[in-house]
Amino acid sequence: MTTEQTYVIVGAGLAGAKAAQSLREEGFDGGITLVGAETELPYERPPLSKGYLLGKEEKAKVYVHDEAWYREHSVELVLGEQVTNLDRESRRLELDGGGRIGYDKLLLVPGASPRRLDVPGAELDGLYYLRSLGDSERLREAIRGGGRVVVVGAGWIGLETAAAAREYGCEVTVVEPRSVPLEASLGPEMGAFFAEVHRRHGVDLRLGRQVTAFLGEGRVRAVATDDGAELPADIVIVGAGVRPNVELAVLSGLAVENGIVVDASLRTEDPDVYAAGDVANAFNPLYGTRIRVEHWANALNGGLAAGRAMLGQDVVYDRPPYFFTDQYDVGMEFSGWFAPGGYDSVVVRGDREAQAFYAFWLTGGRVVAGMHVNLWDDGIAPVQDLIRLGAPVDPARLADPGVPLADLAKG
Repeated sequence: MTTEQTYVIVGAGLAGAKAAQSLREEGFDGGITLVGAETELPYERPPLSKGYLLGKEEKAKVYVHDEAWYREHSVELVLGEQVTNLDRESRRLELDGGGRIGYDKLLLVPGASPRRLDVPGAELDGLYYLRSLGDSERLREAIRGGGRVVVVGAGWIGLETAAAAREYGCEVTVVEPRSVPLEASLGPEMGAFFAEVHRRHGVDLRLGRQVTAFLGEGRVRAVATDDGAELPADIVIVGAGVRPNVELAVLSGLAVENGIVVDASLRTEDPDVYAAGDVANAFNPLYGTRIRVEHWANALNGGLAAGRAMLGQDVVYDRPPYFFTDQYDVGMEFSGWFAPGGYDSVVVRGDREAQAFYAFWLTGGRVVAGMHVNLWDDGIAPVQDLIRLGAPVDPARLADPGVPLADLAKG
């Protein structure tokens, strides 16, 4: 494809790097400019709360591509620059350093930012949020020597950092306003499983509790909760979720509703502007609704799909969401989607006590989501096959390890 057009990607993370890769692999030989607010090369975020935080992965391993790749594929990197304005009429971006960049097609993949707690003492030293490579490095230095750690939030970041802190020998307390960890992601049944895992490893779970203040003079010394407790803390890790970085889209007048609104081809209402990754609220034909997904696989696959869509290919992005976690001796993969509380039942197949099982979420008898714990021989593929089947399955056969999942997926 010979062209003099310039495609600009705002957001130099996994989704942005994969979109650039996709454009080149599909034969686009025009200009590609990748703009990112961080000074690092595009990197993957899962290691920040897993292997890299634990010192088990080298920094070079987290990068999507090495520096030579961008040079060899004529991808211009503009790093350490924030895009401050998008003029869709003139197809021009303004940077905080004073520069301007014109585009023929634009992909917005600015990702998300941690939600900050607005309580007294939030400015104290010793509080850590985890989003960037630098955040992970600073947190690793803080927890590697042990100490008392309070984790605020029992979502994925909260539990993974709690597990890392325990592996470093820290005393760990987790404060979570819901009745079980991961309730929004997994519901109460499987949230309770992860509560069991952390209790077995010595974590003090304070569930159904809100943080009311961080206490200390200059540096945090305790976390106050709504039941009057003061939890001693040398280090506080805040994992209170993220918010999509939609500011640029709002400024430019693009439709924003829980993220940037895009269709199944990841295109906004502006035919020359696309969005993917954490920030995209995309219509998923598999579920018949819009879904915004904040996980690694969505950035990876969404970036690749967006690159093809920008080239005018017939793209339908209908993958079931996927994510994974590693906590202590538990490795888990999950795929699928359901609205909070939006399922009828959970079917377990295997040995939950031995931490080797599948769990399936059913709606109207159909599998809408599923996960496995430590069952790597078959992995997550059978779950995705059952989701795509879209037909009712017999719960008794689904729970029976003697019935091959592949047979159930045939309908």
